[in-house]
Amino acid sequence: MRLITVIVPCYNEEDVLPMFYEEIQKVMAQMQEEHHELEFELLFIDDGSRDKTLHILREMALHDQRVRYISFSRNFGKEAGMYAGLENARGDYVVVMDADLQHPPAFLPKMYNYVKDGKYDCATTRRVSREGESKIRSAFARLFYKIMNKISQTEIVDGAQDFRFMSRQMVDAILQMPEYNRFSKGIFSWVGFRTKYIEYENVERPAGTSSWSFWGLFRYSLEGIFAFSTAPLAVAAILGALTIFIALVLIVVLIVKACLVTDADLRFLTALTIFCLLSGLQLFCTGILGQYLSRTYLESKQRPIYLMRENEEIYRARVAERERK
Repeated sequence: MRLITVIVPCYNEEDVLPMFYEEIQKVMAQMQEEHHELEFELLFIDDGSRDKTLHILREMALHDQRVRYISFSRNFGKEAGMYAGLENARGDYVVVMDADLQHPPAFLPKMYNYVKDGKYDCATTRRVSREGESKIRSAFARLFYKIMNKISQTEIVDGAQDFRFMSRQMVDAILQMPEYNRFSKGIFSWVGFRTKYIEYENVERPAGTSSWSFWGLFRYSLEGIFAFSTAPLAVAAILGALTIFIALVLIVVLIVKACLVTDADLRFLTALTIFCLLSGLQLFCTGILGQYLSRTYLESKQRPIYLMRENEEIYRARVAERERK
């Protein structure tokens, strides 16, 4: 038998969880009819949801032995959710997908066919359109991929998603990178392995709203840049050298003007401009260094990536204890 673990990070997904569960059940039944060697487990990661997500997961776990879940003590973010899923997955193959049905479960049979014979270690989807997104958000997303692939040695495919069907070997390789500041898109690319990209059109959520704001995505993109590129440090050095050159040129200009024209107000304004330019660039470069130092500081603390408050085993034992009483 071959076990497939489907990891589903959840944050306030009460509106879509029943729909997702219904769809994934259909796909699992279809795949088991075609491939009798397959078994499934659904591993939901409740990332500190504030709605009825945990209540729904408890009910699902009581009525379906294939359902497992881990509930965090607070919101740790999707990256922590994916890591927790990978760390606790038991399957020979592991799938990571969202609960909002923007990662269509219908792709799973095709993904399995690509990975099962060993030709590929991973099958993932790649969006070829961004319908449903604002033009500004789409433009910034494309710009991010262009910048990342210019300044980083790790290639990140434009439109590639976290929706992945992976072999056990690839999952074990990812788990060897237990870094606190995680950027999974970069980690998936960094570990390598043969990956099949399946192109598809963007799918909108059937219900609920995305928890990713523009600011949240912007911070996530910065995390990717600082995690997989040291180019900003080189930019700081280049800006420093360029500033020194400009300052030398301005000094020459000031000397020439001092010899030819006596204008104290002009000299004062020029000196003030130079001072502001140098101060601004110093602060900019210091800020870049600070970003890397802050991440080094967080890594040095060796804090856990997530903390579990409850899982299906704890809840089932609690229910059994209540029934005995």
